[in-house]
Amino acid sequence: MRMTGRVQASAGDLLELVRSRRAVTRGALQQATGLSRATVGQRLDRLFRAGWLREGAGGPVDSPLGGRPSITLEFDDGHAVVLAADLDTRHARAAVLSLSGEILAEHSGILVVEDGPDAVLGELGRWFAELLVKSGHGSEAVCGAGLAVPGPVDSETGRVVQPPIMPGWDGYDIRGRLARALTEHTGATGVPVLVDNDANLMAYGEQRAGHPDCSAFVLVKVSTGIGAGVVVDGSVFRGTDGGAGDIGHIRVPEGAEALCRCGSYGCLAAVASGGAVARRLAEAGVPAASGSDVRDLLASGHPEAVGLAREAGRRVGEVLATVVTLLNPGVLMIAGDLAGTPFLTGVRELLYQRALPRSTARLEVVTARLGERAALVGAGAMVVEHLYAPERVEERLRALGV
Repeated sequence: MRMTGRVQASAGDLLELVRSRRAVTRGALQQATGLSRATVGQRLDRLFRAGWLREGAGGPVDSPLGGRPSITLEFDDGHAVVLAADLDTRHARAAVLSLSGEILAEHSGILVVEDGPDAVLGELGRWFAELLVKSGHGSEAVCGAGLAVPGPVDSETGRVVQPPIMPGWDGYDIRGRLARALTEHTGATGVPVLVDNDANLMAYGEQRAGHPDCSAFVLVKVSTGIGAGVVVDGSVFRGTDGGAGDIGHIRVPEGAEALCRCGSYGCLAAVASGGAVARRLAEAGVPAASGSDVRDLLASGHPEAVGLAREAGRRVGEVLATVVTLLNPGVLMIAGDLAGTPFLTGVRELLYQRALPRSTARLEVVTARLGERAALVGAGAMVVEHLYAPERVEERLRALGV
């Protein structure tokens, strides 16, 4: 879209046009913004001096008279790195990523959220210090950090709000504590930290990586708990205070006597999550304590685990029939510990039985493509989109003195 008359089109606006590939030559930028050649040159010069842009190969010659090819412009994704971590209830994954989302170094291990935010975030700081060394980057290369957590998050403050499976985290200053941990263990100072729900970031990562043209995308994570992430027109839909997608606490008739970790009876998570399936297996004498244990049993083809996973899928599919009717997504993705054939079969049985045919006519029901890395990729993308938004680019360029 041409920004005719927008003489205020900034260096940040030009960077956005290049990053989105809508305009990748100086001439195309002039045409898109209405700015003069000299003004475009001046603003691009600031981006080059910051190290955020580079020249690529020459593009095609548009003129029938021939001439020199136009030099294309590219976002330089190697000038900084992003730190990302994904917390689950009993384990975590952390990584150093390039600005384009490539994982440069990665670590996973046991990290128990019930140990509390101070201990968990401090340990993440140590992990990040080791990962930076492993990736060959110093603390000065870090431009931001993103964290995925298994609970609802107020996006304005980055604090979790009454998280059912994160005791001791409600209202805690996660951003501040992780920033201090990074300074303590890596030497990085003033690193901006962003926090979001894990299902939101999984959805964001998966939609961008595999379904960029899908205008309504829903991901359902079924692990210890159940949550959903919704991406509409390329942006995460969070609701008023971060509670959108919390489908694990929708009441279902089959769970009237099942006590959920949130303190209520009858929640979907109490009857159909990985934790609920593990509990039923344990009652039957099968060693299982968590969703990850169920995942291992499913991988080995354990018959009772397979049957219970399919039944859990049917319960979730019944709720998803309403979700699909309401949102009419193009893609419904199942992710998490239970995301396998038995569970997916159960989802499809009830979903297609209960939802209107018009709502499912063009619906793809699929499993995750990025797997356990989805939230890391989504967290990295969240940080990059935040830091390189046009209005923030101006602030950062001024701080760099360019």
